[in-house]
Amino acid sequence: MASSRKRPSARRIAVGLSGGVDSVVLLHQLKDRGVTAIHVHHGLSPNADAWAQFCRKLCRQLGVPLAVVRVKVKKRGQGLEAAAREARYAAFRKARVDAIALAHNLDDQAETVLMNLLRGAGVRGASGMAERSRLGTRTLWRPLLATPRTQIEKYARENKLNWIEDESNADEALTRNFIRRSIGPLLAQKFPQWKRSLARAARHFAKKEAGRDELLRGFLRSKGLKAPSEAKLAEMLKQLASRGPRTLIEHDGARLRVYRDKVHFDQASETFAPIRWQGERRVAVPGGELRFKRVRGAGIDCAAIGDVACSIRPRSGGEHLQLHPRRPRRTLKNLFQEAGIPPWERERLPLLYCGDALVWAARLGIDERWRASSGSYGWVPEWRPKPLFLRNSQGTHDKIAP
Repeated sequence: MASSRKRPSARRIAVGLSGGVDSVVLLHQLKDRGVTAIHVHHGLSPNADAWAQFCRKLCRQLGVPLAVVRVKVKKRGQGLEAAAREARYAAFRKARVDAIALAHNLDDQAETVLMNLLRGAGVRGASGMAERSRLGTRTLWRPLLATPRTQIEKYARENKLNWIEDESNADEALTRNFIRRSIGPLLAQKFPQWKRSLARAARHFAKKEAGRDELLRGFLRSKGLKAPSEAKLAEMLKQLASRGPRTLIEHDGARLRVYRDKVHFDQASETFAPIRWQGERRVAVPGGELRFKRVRGAGIDCAAIGDVACSIRPRSGGEHLQLHPRRPRRTLKNLFQEAGIPPWERERLPLLYCGDALVWAARLGIDERWRASSGSYGWVPEWRPKPLFLRNSQGTHDKIAP
């Protein structure tokens, strides 16, 4: 069941030993491979000391070194199951090993996926547990993840193994027990293979999630950014999945945002006071440079400008432009939305005013009332923003698969 082909390359591996049938079988299968064992003493059951003693006796019989770690379970606003798991994993993080072998099986996987889906989880939650994952600097290895509980129990009986039964497994106030004891049997009446089906679905979702992981890693690498840790990568993907314009991720000196399923680099907004324009060919503006070219038959009509005082200003709200002679004037907000310009960029794009009239907006164009005719000279503005990220010049955004 626990395939040696899939064994991690880690030198020091410890089996998480609860004393239940799953972990007892796992330890029995790995006992000749130089492993140690860790028993986490939660102290939640009146039988907790007896369980620790059982694990000591079992490890002596199998010739496996055992560490019993006592922990305090603190709820901190979460359920008992989650709090106990947090305490257990905290103990694993401190273990002087390279990998922890856990006895999660196919039934556990199916139950986990079902619970996550009922809680409204996304792709990552629907992926369930990974056969291998990271816990800080350690590897979590689940060699029995594709093995059904019935097969594990059969192995235990055939090898005359003893194990303990946690009385809390009968408490249906705990979500997993409710699913295992009440929901699962009902599902099995209509869908006998529901556990295998959910476990198979989890593998499909995991492949998709792995693709997203690699896509994000590749995106960051292409921009010259450091690879994030597994935990940071998971958090980044969770944030990116929200796809909200308010999403802001800071990593390795860069700021990333999401708009319309694309990841954009961003920089802190720079506000500026109105800048007077008197026909200069280049004007430095916070966030970039505004260039003007004088041409015939295009741009902003030079004659219409005349002696009118012109200025470059940031957006203040409520502005309108008419970009087509046969269409009405519309708000910049709607025009920016149609052009696909992210909300955070709109506030820093320069606008050109002649008097109190908005004449031109960066990335949108010239108001029709100020456009030069075919026979007259005009000023053609060009907005050149500063590179948002200097380590790589291959563009400011990339597609991230949904």
